[in-house]
Amino acid sequence: MSTTLNAGRRNFLKTGAVLTSGLLISFSVPGAKKLGAAAPSMLGPQSGAAFAPNAYLNITADNEVLVYLAHAEMGQGIWTTLSMMIAEELDVDVNKMVVQHGDAWQPYNHTMFGIQITGGSSTTWSEFDRYRKAGATARALLVQAAAQKFGVNPADCKTENGVVTAGDKSATYGELATAAAALPAPGDVPLKDPKNWKYIGKGVKRLDTPAKINGTAKFGMDMQFPGMLTAVVLHAPVFGAKVKTVDAAKAKAIPGVRQVVQIPTGVAVLADNYWAAKKGRAALKVDWDLGSGVKVDSATMLAEYRQLAQKPGTQAGKAGDVDSAMSKAVKTVEAEYTFPYLAHAAMEPLNVTIQLKDGKCEIWTGTQMPGLDQGAAAKVLGLKPDQIRVNTVFLGGGFGRRATPASDFVVEAAEIVKASGKPLVKMVWSREDDVRGGYYRPAFLHKITAGLNAQGLPIAWKHTIVGQSIMDGTLFASMIKDGIDAASVEGVVDSPYVEAIPDRLVTLHSPKNEVPVLWWRSVGHTHTAMAMEAMIDELAHAAGKDPLAYRQELLKSSPRHLAALNLAAEKAGWGKPLPAGRFRGIAVHESFLSYVAHVAEISLNEDGTIKIHRVVSAIDCGLAVNPDGVKAQIESGINFGVAAALHGEITLEKGRVKQGNFNDYVVARMFDTPDIEVHIVESTSKMGGVGEPGVPPVAPAIANAYFAATGKRLRHMPFNKAGLSA
Repeated sequence: MSTTLNAGRRNFLKTGAVLTSGLLISFSVPGAKKLGAAAPSMLGPQSGAAFAPNAYLNITADNEVLVYLAHAEMGQGIWTTLSMMIAEELDVDVNKMVVQHGDAWQPYNHTMFGIQITGGSSTTWSEFDRYRKAGATARALLVQAAAQKFGVNPADCKTENGVVTAGDKSATYGELATAAAALPAPGDVPLKDPKNWKYIGKGVKRLDTPAKINGTAKFGMDMQFPGMLTAVVLHAPVFGAKVKTVDAAKAKAIPGVRQVVQIPTGVAVLADNYWAAKKGRAALKVDWDLGSGVKVDSATMLAEYRQLAQKPGTQAGKAGDVDSAMSKAVKTVEAEYTFPYLAHAAMEPLNVTIQLKDGKCEIWTGTQMPGLDQGAAAKVLGLKPDQIRVNTVFLGGGFGRRATPASDFVVEAAEIVKASGKPLVKMVWSREDDVRGGYYRPAFLHKITAGLNAQGLPIAWKHTIVGQSIMDGTLFASMIKDGIDAASVEGVVDSPYVEAIPDRLVTLHSPKNEVPVLWWRSVGHTHTAMAMEAMIDELAHAAGKDPLAYRQELLKSSPRHLAALNLAAEKAGWGKPLPAGRFRGIAVHESFLSYVAHVAEISLNEDGTIKIHRVVSAIDCGLAVNPDGVKAQIESGINFGVAAALHGEITLEKGRVKQGNFNDYVVARMFDTPDIEVHIVESTSKMGGVGEPGVPPVAPAIANAYFAATGKRLRHMPFNKAGLSA
């Protein structure tokens, strides 16, 4: 599904020239190279230009309209949303456009982050102006070409569904493409008035659905080539362990096994097919030097985190004198919230196919950061980045795991190719490899003490957070400022609740161990939202106030929080009687520039575990470019959050991960899935993301409903484990 870019096209990318075989539009907007500066050696050839072209529209002479995506489609719907933006301004039928992933190449770098990345729920808002301008620029050139062809003024021309008309004269875009390509691009073009939008804000069915239904969509796991070997890796049983000795005799005796090689991350078995490789791996005898990682133990770690939380860490946010204010409080409430490691558990386990041929390398994989992967593979293989082409295929789920700064899975595949000398290898991780492979959402502990005045309102807030930094040790380590990884404290230091309290202190401890950690869908908000919204619910109870009314009072200066909160509460029927045995909880949280409120309706099973019947959600994401897509992503986020809230947990014992597959690392099943209603707040505010913000309020809404049901607080995740012992 990716585009073939030959040397000529790539030279075009560097110069912004116009192809004569059709009309190819390049466009740029000012972009702060915030992350790009962190790792210039990883970004490939740099043009040095102030404005780098990084997204493209191609209209061919045979009337084909192609959109090249600067971002990866991993289920979040940008295959459709980005195409809608171009179709809107270009005046073409969005359903007839041909969409392809762009290559790993500097012109596709993120407009804000400076590297090619799909993450942070940023695709739609970051590309909203750029993709629309691409369509508008192409349309202006086509109209100009038509006006010259027809002998009329451009103002006399109209466009619709890929055709330019003027009176009784008409020409398709394809017929005009070559002439339009010869014209100088206008410096600026007007964009449509929103009242004339045909697609934006109206909703479009997903363009990638047919291919995913009929099986023609290509994922990394689908790659098959003649002569290709399949490789699996026996990874160390403990993070950081190293191979001491290998006995591969029995593995090599397995029919179909072709080679066994040692690589930095373990021992790889290459075979004619996956089954032979898997059997060969099972036959390996490896002696490991386990190293210090064997000391990592979840129970011990939690005890250590509790000890750290007894003393303040590095200051992440401070105002006033919290101790003095706390001493004047009429009532104090103290709570501890804990969160385990979490695996991303995408439905498609990690895989990479690499081919070396004629001094060049081609890679097929589902990746969120193809540019970094390109540079990492080049370093391993001793090639230049421009000798490596990364074909981004559909991702069978990402959630952050396929945006690894270390490019661990691509590097591992490259190491196999290098060590084996084989020119065409597909590396495949099993489900167990994927669950035990690390790069988890870190384990965290929050200790919060709040002081209330006579009216039950918070006047003092002391908050200590303990958990590993996801930036430390990566090429993004420069983003850690004054010892604070912002990803560890987001959702707390910038919480409207905390910011409104005059005397407050938020501190952070960032302990280290061998377990590799990474952003996970909604990053720090995965734990901070639960800590904040559960604590606010506790304060409402301590104040003797309704949880909704208490939030409304505290958020009176936060209109977007209130808009989502009030809409969700209204649609859920907050305050109205529920059937016997049903209980409600509410939570609201801002992340990735969007504001989401959930009302969860639950009951309890006979064993004390939680059954979620209904979740009513409201989101203020600014303009909803594709409302259908917004609703789908909030539904997805709710189910993702339900899995983590009820079941999600990675535990380690003597350095070994205890979970391995969906039997013990449980994701949400159909019977876990509640009825979901999503309501979009009509908003003209700044646009935010939608892929991640649906996740954070899920757990606290459920926990608060559990309190309504039982009078007991759930402060430790996952709930169905905690609920049984509450």
